[in-house]
Amino acid sequence: AVEQEDVRPLTGGAAAETGKARLLLLAADASPNARKRAESFIQGRRAPLLTLPFSKEELSRLLGWPGCSMVCFTDLALARHFASAMAEADPEWRPTEELLLQREEKARRRKAAPRKHTSGNRRM
Repeated sequence: AVEQEDVRPLTGGAAAETGKARLLLLAADASPNARKRAESFIQGRRAPLLTLPFSKEELSRLLGWPGCSMVCFTDLALARHFASAMAEADPEWRPTEELLLQREEKARRRKAAPRKHTSGNRRM
């Protein structure tokens, strides 16, 4: 299930600035200032920044957020599924899809790996 907090408009870039962003997207007609803000949000972060083939008006209408020029995915699986869907129509999205898939697989392996420290092994 998609939660409201998994996809959100960026108002100040909180998700990107705190490292929770998995994919940052800009509307095709985003202003140079919006692009500069987006680039500053992800500076030093691992989130890819891509431009959508949708205008601000289309993006706002699709998401129900007026004046939306940036979107941030905070859920890795959802970001990868979105990139996969975009890659079907535009091969330029393939590297992003592959990057997000690698990160998703790494997170899955990390989660499945036995933990070195468990609460039951504490010394008294």
